[in-house]
Amino acid sequence: MTRTQRHQILPRKVQFDFANTPLHWLRDDPFSTHVINGIHMLLPAGELWFCRVYNQALPMVTDDALREDVQGFIRQEAIHSRAHSKAQSYLEAHGLSVEAYVARIEWLFGTFLGEAPFGMKMLQRDMWKKQWLVFRVGVIAAIEHFTGVLGQWAMDNESWERNGDATMVDLFKWHLAEEVEHRTVAYDLFEHLCRTQLGFYVSRQALMAIVFPLFVYFISEGARSLAKQDPDPETRKIGRKLIPQLLLQLQRVGKQTENVPTFSFLVRATARWVSPRFHPIHEGDTEQALAYLARSPAAMAAAEG
Repeated sequence: MTRTQRHQILPRKVQFDFANTPLHWLRDDPFSTHVINGIHMLLPAGELWFCRVYNQALPMVTDDALREDVQGFIRQEAIHSRAHSKAQSYLEAHGLSVEAYVARIEWLFGTFLGEAPFGMKMLQRDMWKKQWLVFRVGVIAAIEHFTGVLGQWAMDNESWERNGDATMVDLFKWHLAEEVEHRTVAYDLFEHLCRTQLGFYVSRQALMAIVFPLFVYFISEGARSLAKQDPDPETRKIGRKLIPQLLLQLQRVGKQTENVPTFSFLVRATARWVSPRFHPIHEGDTEQALAYLARSPAAMAAAEG
């Protein structure tokens, strides 16, 4: 198990005020704005689910350092969930409804990936309970691969500071810096709970085959659900596009503006996961993330408070 660059993972109790944040917080780029704003609807329920699953997994962790990392991860993810929940109010203040999309996400994590999906009591029996828990830990590891690589993308990104609202930019860069900071935890926990290296490798490939298309689907659906409510008739056309059309636009806009990662960036990140030598430690720069957190206005205010 690789654990280089290890340091204590601490929560930062940040606060954000979006009273003066415009709907299109990326100037002249409603497409990128809606793609990224969809994250506000996707993450709160998902990150609370991460916390529930990891709290259930903690008693199975026999490595003291990993247990400490998992506890730090849980505390950070709980704060991420609260921050994006508040950002849902920002969307509603601009006249956008989030209720229908959020209900689908809550069903995904609360019912489909819950302790007893569709009332399947058999998964609560001892012989299946651990396997179902480890499966869900693996799902989190696959999801966290994307949050980690997107975190490093955000650390390298310069367009947001040029084109974006300072408060919203800080929310996303604070969050994504912490994703870089704890990017190895989910992977290491899944590896720790798997019985064999072969089982770990095969399982993580199978899980990525499920997670990647779902990730693309829900990101696309979030963008569509917001865009079709936009006050601008031209922007509302985004909400009527099919997912392949949205991915082509993501590729084009990402190249032109650098306000969003391109679809090819996501595909390349997924391809790296396939390697038997893959480890998320190589997917980001911890010192770069910590440097942003040291100058983040919200993180600095939290440290002073």
